[in-house]
Amino acid sequence: MTTEEKNPLLRLQDCGQSIWLDFIRRGMLESGELQTLIDEDGLRGVTVNPSILDKAIRQTDDYREAIEELVAQGKTAREMYETLAIEDVQRAADLFRPLYDESQGRHGFVSLEVSPHLAYDTQGTIEQVRYLWSELDRPNVMIKVPGTEEGLPAIEQLTADGINVNVTLLFGLPRYQEVADAYISGLETRLSAGEPVDRIASVASFFLSRITVLVDPMLEEMIEAGGPQAEKAARVRGETAIASAKLAYQIYQQIFEGPRPGHGRFQDAADGGARVQRLLWASTSTKNPEYSDIKYVEPLIGPKTVNTLPLRTIDAYRDHGDPAPRLEEEVERARETLEILPELGINLADVTQQLENEGVEKFVTSYEQLLAELEVRTQG
Repeated sequence: MTTEEKNPLLRLQDCGQSIWLDFIRRGMLESGELQTLIDEDGLRGVTVNPSILDKAIRQTDDYREAIEELVAQGKTAREMYETLAIEDVQRAADLFRPLYDESQGRHGFVSLEVSPHLAYDTQGTIEQVRYLWSELDRPNVMIKVPGTEEGLPAIEQLTADGINVNVTLLFGLPRYQEVADAYISGLETRLSAGEPVDRIASVASFFLSRITVLVDPMLEEMIEAGGPQAEKAARVRGETAIASAKLAYQIYQQIFEGPRPGHGRFQDAADGGARVQRLLWASTSTKNPEYSDIKYVEPLIGPKTVNTLPLRTIDAYRDHGDPAPRLEEEVERARETLEILPELGINLADVTQQLENEGVEKFVTSYEQLLAELEVRTQG
C-alpha cells in the first residue's frame, strides 16, 4: 500500500498526531466497534462525559440491565452514575492497554471528568480526583480537571501525586501558559520528593469550535454593516480558534521543546524522565455548514499533539483527509488575526473568560440532566 492509499487517519500518526474519540458508550465496547477503531483507524484514546452517557441511557438499551441491578441494590442516582462511568472507563482502558504497553505509556488513554460542580473548588477537586484515580485503578486513565483559576493548584498537586490529568476548558493563551506552569511545578515537587515522573501523562485541552461560535457572529455583524471595519472582519472570520491553537503550539514549543542547556524550567524535569504535556484539540466538530467538516483537523496537525474527534468527523477524515504537518504554517497570519480582533472592539480576554464560564455551566447542566434521568430510573 502506498502512502497515498493509506487510511488518512493512520497517516496522521506519521505526522506525530494522535486521534482520540470524544465519546464512548457501552454498546461500542460490547459490539467490538471501539476495538475496530483501534485496529483499523489507529484510534489512540477516548474521552468520556456525562452528556454522552445521558444520551446513551435515554436513546439505547445499553445500560438498562446495569441500571436495574443498581436500582435493586438501592444505589442513589449519583452512585449509579459513578459506577456506570467507572465501569465504562475501565473496560475501555483495558481495550487500550496493549497500545499503552507497546508505546511505553505514550498512547492508549481514556479520560473521565471530575464533577463539574467542583470547577471552582480546589480541594474538592483534588479529593475527588484522588478517589476516582484509586477506583479506576488503571495506569492508562486520565482525570479531566477544568482549567479554571481554582483548577491550577489542583493540577499542580495532582501531578505531584503522580496522577494523569487532562486539563479541560482551555480557551485563552494566558491560561494555557499557567496550566503548563502548574504541570511543571507538580513535576518539580514530585522529583524533589524522590518520586518517579517518567510515566506521568498530561494533556492540555483547547476547545476550538466554541470560540468560532461566539466570535463569528460579532464579525458577521460588522461585515453586514459595511464601513471601514468590514474588510478586516471578513479577513478574520472563522480564523480565531485556529489562530489561537497555532499560537498555543508556539507557547508549547517554547516551554517544552526549548534548546539545551539551561533553557526553560521543563529541562530539569525532562532530565528526570518527565514527558511533555501535550496539546489536545477539543470541541472539533464544525458547527457552521459553510466551513469544511474537517476544519479543526487539517490546519492543526503537528508532532506530539492530540485531536479529539466526534465519530462523524473521524468518518469524514477517513474519507477525504489530506494529512500534512501544518501546525507551524502561517503563524504570522495567526498573530495578525489575534491582533486585529481588538482593533475591531473584540476583547479576547473577555471572550475566553465568557467561554470558560459557559463551559462550566454546560458541563453542570449535562451532569444534572444525567442525574435527573437516573433518579427517574430509581423510581421505577
